[in-house]
Amino acid sequence: MFNKENKIEKFKDAETIIGASIKVKGNFQGQGNIIIEGTLEGSLKTDANLFIGDRAKVVASVESQDAAVNGEVKGNIKVHGYLALGGTAKIFGDIQYNELSVEKGAVINGQLLMTTEEHRRGDHKKTEEQIEEVE
Repeated sequence: MFNKENKIEKFKDAETIIGASIKVKGNFQGQGNIIIEGTLEGSLKTDANLFIGDRAKVVASVESQDAAVNGEVKGNIKVHGYLALGGTAKIFGDIQYNELSVEKGAVINGQLLMTTEEHRRGDHKKTEEQIEEVE
C-alpha cells in the first residue's frame, strides 16, 4: 500500500477524513480508509488503511490493516500488515505489527511486538514430529 515515493497512494478513495481544524471525541469503527490530520480522542478501528498526518494528535487505541503515522499517538497501535512511521512520528504506547519501517527522527516510547501469520495461528511452536525430523 505504501512506498517511499508515494506513502498515501491508495488514499484517494478514503472513506473518512478528519481535517486539520477538526477535533473529535468518540469511538470509531469502520471498514474504509481513514485519514486523520486533526485531533482524535477515543478509539479507532478500521478493516482498511490509516494515515495519520504530521500535525495530527491522536489519543486513542488504534487498529488497522496498514498504517502510515507521521503525527503524535498516545495509545496502543495494532497494525495487521505494514506500519510506516515517518520522521515526525511520536508514539507513546505499545505497537503490534507484521512489518515495520521507521524513519530517522521518529520517537517510540513503548514496546514493539512483531506479529506474523504463524504467531497468530500458533504455528511458531514446533511439534515433536518436526523436532525429530530435524535431528
